[in-house]
Amino acid sequence: MNEVDVASKLQRFMKNQLANLTTMITSGGVDNMEEYKYILGQIRTYEFLLQEISNLLNTKELKQDAGNVIKLD
Repeated sequence: MNEVDVASKLQRFMKNQLANLTTMITSGGVDNMEEYKYILGQIRTYEFLLQEISNLLNTKELKQDAGNVIKLD
């Protein structure tokens, strides 16, 4: 298993968790303001981590493709 596979599995897990937390907030499954703020913090963290993983994967893909430019002149 390489780095891209691990990152993809992490992304799937985080997206699933993010969807569950979002559903919990939007469906009224929060009892008090402290719990609401805690869940919002989790949502922000998952969104931040997903963006960072995406950025890392994009730079890795760009580096891998750097030598594969074909001129069609």
